Amino acid sequence: MTSILGLSLTALLIAGFIWFLPILLILRSRKTNGAEKLFWILAVIFVSWFAWILYLLLAPLGESRE
Repeated sequence: MTSILGLSLTALLIAGFIWFLPILLILRSRKTNGAEKLFWILAVIFVSWFAWILYLLLAPLGESRE
């Protein structure tokens, strides 16, 4: 019984990390900043992982201010 609980806890932790990975990658990215970065993170949380794929393809949305 204990090994089954350990396996399910490990699987849950791995799934949580995989779900959280796009958020970490957006936070560390230098493609966007400020409000746009917040928009992309909220899109990943509330829409789905497809928002992260769109982030990789479309970010930054506005003009670059460099």
